[in-house]
Amino acid sequence: MVFSHGWPLSADAWDGQMLFLGQHGYRIIAHDRRSHGRSDQTWDGNDMDTYADDLAELIAALNLRDAVLAGHSTGGGEVAHYIREGTQVSEGVREAFWLQGMMGGIKGQYDCIRQFSEVDYTEDLKKMNVPTLIVHGDDDQIVSIAAAALRSSKIAPRATLKIYPGAPHGLPTTHQDQLNADLLAFVKG
Repeated sequence: MVFSHGWPLSADAWDGQMLFLGQHGYRIIAHDRRSHGRSDQTWDGNDMDTYADDLAELIAALNLRDAVLAGHSTGGGEVAHYIREGTQVSEGVREAFWLQGMMGGIKGQYDCIRQFSEVDYTEDLKKMNVPTLIVHGDDDQIVSIAAAALRSSKIAPRATLKIYPGAPHGLPTTHQDQLNADLLAFVKG
């Protein structure tokens, strides 16, 4: 079994499960994700693509076969990103997003985490009495379509939901032409 921990924890978060399953004869592996716990404190590469690549490298280095992967919180995203077949990452898009992220200030980016993870905006959605277009890719591995677009489109009274098959979180870049056409149609409508 391979365990991936949540943010901002370390492999120690799985101690109870590792001890229990180890006592039942299972081989147990847990790693400290880069910049977490006892791992190197890297400046870059702190993104889900790199986390999944690191996990793949660990699995390959240990020559693991038929492993069971368990993830909690960010670790769940890491596992999902690692096992989803067909995921294609454009290195150019990844580098462009990294560059944009690095242009911001650490304090603002740190504070923003609370906004997308702890604050409930349901009441705001209920008050949206204007036509609202919600676009989401069904291959978004950063923000769950079920937790975001599917729920939001049911709460906002005049919402229209467009789902882009195979589209990732960065669909404004990867599906630019489709999104532009849909935005234009929405604005004209």
